[in-house]
Amino acid sequence: QVQLVESGGGLVQTGGSLRLSCVASGSVFRINDMGWYRQAPGKQRELVASITSGGSTDYADSVKGRCSISRDNVKNAVYLQMNSLKPEDTAVYYCNARNPFLYNYWGQGTQVTVSS
Repeated sequence: QVQLVESGGGLVQTGGSLRLSCVASGSVFRINDMGWYRQAPGKQRELVASITSGGSTDYADSVKGRCSISRDNVKNAVYLQMNSLKPEDTAVYYCNARNPFLYNYWGQGTQVTVSS
């Protein structure tokens, strides 16, 4: 099993920045890709950004140019730097880790609220 613990969410004004962190523990050797998803009230969970074990990244169109994902394979951590935040970025953000068999592990989520 893999456990994921997120931190770094909070309340920020429009245009502000936040950095989300996620640390994995347990059977971390099973982790391949990592990423961040978000879910706003009444909406489906959606991918924000992902990063492979080799460092290749992918971003949702809505956050391109404003967010940056990175990972530290030694610390088994993944980070999401979010800049120029908008009210529509308000959501619960979930850390995700995937093993080579495409099984998904999820964190408990951290709330990000952007006030206008």
